[in-house]
Amino acid sequence: MPDPGSEAGERLRRQKAWRRGHVAEYLAAAFLMLTGYRILAIRHRTKLGEIDIVARKGDLAVFVEVKSRRGAQEAIDTASFSSQRRIRAASDLWLARQTDFARLSQRYDIVAMLPGRWPQHFPVAF
Repeated sequence: MPDPGSEAGERLRRQKAWRRGHVAEYLAAAFLMLTGYRILAIRHRTKLGEIDIVARKGDLAVFVEVKSRRGAQEAIDTASFSSQRRIRAASDLWLARQTDFARLSQRYDIVAMLPGRWPQHFPVAF
């Protein structure tokens, strides 16, 4: 087992965090599907940024930021202004590529993944 302060220990810590983040995104997507959303993309990358989940419900396009934290308020607070700006820019690119762009409304949500609890969905989070 590498020393936690070493370079190998830091790399292992980052790999675990990366894995936890991906698992949280897939669980959040499953949760959203159970609540009636159609998942269009997970980890959608553009040159301007990444959107954790792109979902639709009718004519509503929902861009979801997934945060895995100990508490719901902590998850909401970690969506910084710069990350919000990056998500909005990436969502503009996604929307521009949609054939029914003119019909779509858009919304930005947060899904908080909390340890040992159901995900908490915060519509219109930013």
